Amino acid sequence: MKIQNELKEIVTAFFSQKERNMGHALGIEFNSLFKDEVRATMPVNENTRQPFGLLHGGASVALGETICSVGAWLNVDHQTQSAVGLEINANHLRAARSGTVTGVAKPIHRGTSTQIWQYDVYTESGKHLCTGRCTLAIISNRTVRKG
Repeated sequence: MKIQNELKEIVTAFFSQKERNMGHALGIEFNSLFKDEVRATMPVNENTRQPFGLLHGGASVALGETICSVGAWLNVDHQTQSAVGLEINANHLRAARSGTVTGVAKPIHRGTSTQIWQYDVYTESGKHLCTGRCTLAIISNRTVRKG
C-alpha cells in the first residue's frame, strides 16, 4: 500500500484496529492513501452483486463513500476531528459481472466544516462504471460515539 509519508503513523494505527466494518464485508482493500487521492479495490462477487448478477449500485456507492470518508479524514486534525457523510450521489455508467473494481477519490473542496470529494469506479480494464460526489461534515471527535 502506498501511503503519504506524513500520514504513515496515523494510517498504520487506523488499520491496526481489530474492529470490523462494512468495508471488510464488501472486501474493500486500500491501495493508496494520500491527502489528495485515495484508491481502493473491491471484488465483484456474491457479496457485492445484485440478484441479476451485476455489481450492485449500492456496493459501488459504499466503495465511493468509504474512500471519500477516509480521504476527508486524512485531511483533518485526527486528535480533535472526524469526517462523516452528509450527502452522496452516483451515476452508474455501465455494469460489471466479475473481477475487481477500483475506486478513486479526489477532493473538490477541503473546508474547515465540510469537504466535497469526487469518486470514480473503474473495471480492471479501465472502463468507467460509476461516478459520484460525496459531501462530508467535519465534526468534533467528542460527537462520535463508540458502541
